[in-house]
Amino acid sequence: MVLGKVKSFTVSYDCLNDSNVPVFSSGDSVSGRVIIEVTGEIRVKSLNIHAKGIAKVRWTESRNAGSNTAYTQNYTEEVEYLNHSDILIGHERDEDNSEESLTTLHSGRHEYAFSLELPQTPLATSFEGKHGSVRYWVKAELHRPWLLPMKVKKEFTVFEHIDINTPLLLSPQAGTKDKTLCCWFCTSGPISLSAKIERKGYTPGESIQIFAEIENCSSRMVVPKAAVYQTQTFYAKGKMKEVKQLVANLRGESLSSGKTETWSGKMLKIPPVSPSILDCSIIRVEYSLMVYVDIPGAVNLSLNLPLVIGTIPLHPFGSRTSSVSSQCSMTMNWLSMALPERPEAPPSYAEIVTEEHRRNGQDLAAARDEFEGTLFAYIQEFRFQPPPLYSEIDPNPDQVSGTEERRPDTCPSR
Repeated sequence: MVLGKVKSFTVSYDCLNDSNVPVFSSGDSVSGRVIIEVTGEIRVKSLNIHAKGIAKVRWTESRNAGSNTAYTQNYTEEVEYLNHSDILIGHERDEDNSEESLTTLHSGRHEYAFSLELPQTPLATSFEGKHGSVRYWVKAELHRPWLLPMKVKKEFTVFEHIDINTPLLLSPQAGTKDKTLCCWFCTSGPISLSAKIERKGYTPGESIQIFAEIENCSSRMVVPKAAVYQTQTFYAKGKMKEVKQLVANLRGESLSSGKTETWSGKMLKIPPVSPSILDCSIIRVEYSLMVYVDIPGAVNLSLNLPLVIGTIPLHPFGSRTSSVSSQCSMTMNWLSMALPERPEAPPSYAEIVTEEHRRNGQDLAAARDEFEGTLFAYIQEFRFQPPPLYSEIDPNPDQVSGTEERRPDTCPSR
C-alpha cells in the first residue's frame, strides 16, 4: 500500500468581525478549525491543539568585570495569560502504535473544529516592541506513526478594551511653563508657554485639538512645535529598559522677538498605533503629547500632557450624559414625592402673635414716642399687625377667553 501525503496543514479562526481579522477580548470564545488536506490515505495517532498567551521581555547589557574582562548580562521575564490544550483526534497517551489506536484519514479535505474560552481576568493587549512582546496563538500538532510530528501555529490578536468615555479620560489636560535665557552676564526676557487639550483619552485616527499660547520676549527666533510620543517600558529582574518613539508631530510658525502666537485648536492626527498597555506587570505602553518651543542654542521649553490611546471611541451621548440624565430623573422623582400637590396655607396670625404681645408692643410704642419721635411709634404700631387675609382664590382673576379655567395649582408665570 502506498502511503498518502499531507498536502496542507493549517489553522483557521472563525472571525466575528467585518474585517475578517481574528480579534478577541477577555472572556470571548475563540473558535476555529484545523484543516488537513491529504492525498491518498494516512494513519494518524493524534491531533491536538495548544493555545497560549505570553508576555515576554528580553534584552542584554554589557558589563565590565575588570580592566580586561567583559561579559553580557541577560534580562528576561515572562508572564503567562493563557494555557489551554485539547485533543481533536486520538487519546492523551499516544505511545500505543497498534492498528486499533490509529485513525485513518482518506484522501481529501478534513476539518476539525475547536473552541476555547479566554480568561475573564484582564489580558494584556497584543503588542510587538523592541525588547518585548505580548502574543497569543493556537498551535496544532499532527502525530503519525514512525514520523516526526507536523506542527502549525497561527496567532490571533487580543485587545483589552479601553473605553475613553469615562470621567478620567474625558477630563481636560493643561499646563504652563516659562523660561529665561541667559548668556554669560546678559539676561533676556522670558519665553512663556501654556497649552491645553480637551481630554486625555483618544483612539487611533482621531485628531487632538491643541489650544496654546506662546509668548517670545527673548532676543532669539523660536519655533513652537507639538509631537505625540509612545514610551515602551520593559521590566525584568528589578531592572527597567525604556524606548521612546515619535508617533506624530507638527510645526508652527517661527516666532521673532516680542511676538506672540496662539493656537486655537490646532489639529494633530493620531496614526494607527497600539492601544495603551497599563495593566501588564512587565510591559507598559504609554503616550504623551509634548507641546514645546524649539530654542536655538538652548534647551527647549516643553510641556508634557499625558494621553491614553483607547479602543472604544468617543460617542456623542457618552457615559457622563447618561449618568447626569439618570441623576436628574431620580432627583425629579424624589421631588415629586416630597412636594405636596397643593401649597399649604401659611399659619394664622393668632398662632404666631398673641394678643398680649400686640398690646405690649403698642404700649412700648407710646412710651418711647416722646423720646424717639413719631416715626418709631409708627413702626412699632404696625410691628404686630396681622398680615392680609390669605385666600387660595384670586380675588382679581385674569380674564380668560372662552370656557378655559385657570388651575389653582398652576404657576402664574408659566
